[in-house]
Amino acid sequence: MKERLKGKRAVITGAAGGIGKATAELFIKEGAKVMLVDRNEKGLKEIASGYESGEVEIFVADVSKKEEVQKYADAALKSLGKIDIFFNNAGIEGVASPFYDYPDDVFENLLDINLKGVWYGCKYVIPLMSDNGSVILTSSIAGLKGFSGLGPYVASKHAVTGIMRVMALESAERKIRVNSVHPGPVNNQMMRSIEKKMSPDDPSSVQKEFEKQIPFQRYAENQDIAMQVLYLASEESAYITGTTAVVDGGMLL
Repeated sequence: MKERLKGKRAVITGAAGGIGKATAELFIKEGAKVMLVDRNEKGLKEIASGYESGEVEIFVADVSKKEEVQKYADAALKSLGKIDIFFNNAGIEGVASPFYDYPDDVFENLLDINLKGVWYGCKYVIPLMSDNGSVILTSSIAGLKGFSGLGPYVASKHAVTGIMRVMALESAERKIRVNSVHPGPVNNQMMRSIEKKMSPDDPSSVQKEFEKQIPFQRYAENQDIAMQVLYLASEESAYITGTTAVVDGGMLL
């Protein structure tokens, strides 16, 4: 089997979540060694337990804290020897609430993780990366359009799109490509949480309504997103930078 990431070293944040875990498993299968970053230590250890020593390193960190981002960046370079791929993926969904009623504390926490976490990751990891590397930021179709009741999440994911575009320009001299991936609804715990928050009494109705808006008439699976990330991480995308890679089953149409 072709190992599309043979010899590559990758850092993945939000690695204990659905998309992060699926991407980590795919990267390892394709020949990469990885550092998995998350604040969920138990989740990281469960993933790492399934692999041989040396294939996976783990680092417990809160991406919203600048000092912890600096620590995981330095640890990744030290333990992996180099950084070729950075999947800057960690994020949360917040709550579902009209704009004017949205709780300020939830708003601030969401921006700390979804915006500052991505910003700090780019600021402290990219300078340590090898030339000709690949950076993938997780945005959302909410980074390209609005969704009523999810104002701060939408704002944060639009901001990620903006960061991607600036970093693509500023990293081009080193031939580091920077792209964002934009999932539609994904069949994982984050969407279960969003559905519950949007309709506490009947969360399944939210999924049905979303599926009506998707031409493929289903949610994505974590693996669907991981495959797009793999493509952007691999040399197959060597001339692609500054793009918004939508993986939504046609929902934006």
